[in-house]
Amino acid sequence: MNQNEYSKTQLALVKAVRMLCRPLIRLMIEKGVTFPQFREMIKELYVEVADKHFMFDGKRNSDSRLFVLTGIHRKDIKRIRQQESQDASFHSNASLSGEIIARWSSMPEYIDDKGKPRALLKAGSGDEAGFDQLVTSVSKDVRPRVILDEWLRLNIISIQDDHVLLNASAFVTNEEFNDMAYYLGHNVHDHLASCASNMLQEGEPMLERSVYYASLTGDSVNELRKVATEQGNELLQTINNRAIRLYDEDKGREGADHRMRLGVYWYQEYLGQDEQGNGRSE
Repeated sequence: MNQNEYSKTQLALVKAVRMLCRPLIRLMIEKGVTFPQFREMIKELYVEVADKHFMFDGKRNSDSRLFVLTGIHRKDIKRIRQQESQDASFHSNASLSGEIIARWSSMPEYIDDKGKPRALLKAGSGDEAGFDQLVTSVSKDVRPRVILDEWLRLNIISIQDDHVLLNASAFVTNEEFNDMAYYLGHNVHDHLASCASNMLQEGEPMLERSVYYASLTGDSVNELRKVATEQGNELLQTINNRAIRLYDEDKGREGADHRMRLGVYWYQEYLGQDEQGNGRSE
């Protein structure tokens, strides 16, 4: 690739990055994250990623090589490499909660004859699995009572006649911003990682598709949103059911060192005057 082609490649990438950063920056400004904070975080991430993915002959990078790769001053690189990671102590119960809800929504012992999460006794009775058994089937490191109390606080569940019911709010956690931020990071990371892998041609292309139409009425968009929600949920439920069975089969097996994520998203907005009349694109 000659210099002119390389410059065009960089220009196209920077243009895409500017676009994908806009909603993220809007969110950070709304939540009080300032540019100096963001700048320092990006500086640390440049060093971290270069150090991890661009080793030469399997050897740890020198500060000088990281300077060449990132353009960050060697003094800052040394400071960043010496400081403890700010993310090391971050833990979220979002992943644990998600797996418990996934099992409650799909495993035969926890669903009714319509395939919906059934009301569970706090503790099982006889052959009937209860909430305690559900939690311990996912993790024995946390007491079911702790999950029960926290989920009651978050309105993920309710109690009726000594039974535990899963509320609709369990599927979209609006009350805990920390959990929403957790999923923002993990879901969007994997979406971007699949795009980057495809662009870098690192292996077999990963699934990364979307449908885009403009110049639609609000009624038409809402009709499409309903179809997308119904069929998207059906797809996720199908993958989830199969994944749980495979996960239980693979636990403890040699080679069980891979992970996956399938996401479904929807976005809609009002077109600005200069954007109208474009019809279908992308």
